[in-house]
Amino acid sequence: MGSLFVLGGVWELLSVQFSLVPVVLIVAGAALLLSVMRRQSAQAVTQSKPRRWSQRVTEKSNALDLDPGVFTLGDPRAIARSLKRSAERSHRRKTTPYQSAMSMLTFYINRAGRQLTKAQRTRLERAKDELRAVFGKVR
Repeated sequence: MGSLFVLGGVWELLSVQFSLVPVVLIVAGAALLLSVMRRQSAQAVTQSKPRRWSQRVTEKSNALDLDPGVFTLGDPRAIARSLKRSAERSHRRKTTPYQSAMSMLTFYINRAGRQLTKAQRTRLERAKDELRAVFGKVR
């Protein structure tokens, strides 16, 4: 009879502990949820800062040393000649001078996006045609 009494007491202790399990799980789940929310909030703040990798490429490109303001020149032929001159002088490029010059021009057009006026975009697209001409490439 005594052992039954001890077992009953142990069972009561265990049942109290088992009734705490759902409460502990709820608290642990809430803590985990808060942790995740804080991490996502921190990532959102970090990601909301604009990453200007394209600006860095334009300013510090290791491929071509461009003349200052080359893309703002008024004459498409002048833009093409400047790009050709820069590409042919560069010894750090990995492709042909034509490919390097065309890549840099296309990169600038794509990165400028909606910031380009229609006239600027037209002038730069004509500069592509002029670049083909000064390198003797046929479209």
